[in-house]
Amino acid sequence: MVESVVINEVNRHQDFSDSEREAVYRVIDARRDVRRGFMDLPLPTNLLNRLLAAAHSAPSVGLMQPSRFIVIRDFDVRKSVHDIFKSANYQAAASYEGERREQYVNLKLEGILEAPQNLCVLCDPCSDRGHKLGRHTMPEAALYSTVCAIQNLWLAARAEGVGVGWVSILDPERLREVLNIPAHFALVAYLCIGYVNHFALEPDLERGGWEKRVPLETVVSFDRYSGAGER
Repeated sequence: MVESVVINEVNRHQDFSDSEREAVYRVIDARRDVRRGFMDLPLPTNLLNRLLAAAHSAPSVGLMQPSRFIVIRDFDVRKSVHDIFKSANYQAAASYEGERREQYVNLKLEGILEAPQNLCVLCDPCSDRGHKLGRHTMPEAALYSTVCAIQNLWLAARAEGVGVGWVSILDPERLREVLNIPAHFALVAYLCIGYVNHFALEPDLERGGWEKRVPLETVVSFDRYSGAGER
């Protein structure tokens, strides 16, 4: 009875309706790393700005807002980035053998040229903004803040029917040169963004047999770490 009263009191202060809360969980569940099916249709400026604003609104340590964004639409620039991917992807494929290598070669791992716009997300870990609050013992929290920004953008994009694919198979130093990235900036993500003709019901890597999701209960510990999730 007491628990029911407490829950009712909590619900009384909720700012969102049941359907609005359900929509958040639905978007999280439907988010996908999109690598195929991009449409040759640039995002309208107002939509792109909404997605960037969602990223910029992410939580950040000390309110330092360290994230920086490079929107890339020029085909020649994307072609240069794609060349970097091809080289790195060849090297990655060579690290596997047998059936696993064949699986890897058949994976679709980017949409750099297909997506009409790409987005490079950087972090300025040396920024004085925030006066180093929260970074004295964990300076890497600046990077975590930028990762939060990326997740914000990803979920907002999914709600708008926009696909996002994260490309990590790139040589960072070559990418820095192509995009003129300052040396003190951390390169966090290279994203392919655009309208897509469909969203898969399950992750590409799971559907392709590369790896399977693990149940939540296998990765949760209570009070002390219990080896959850270890193989």
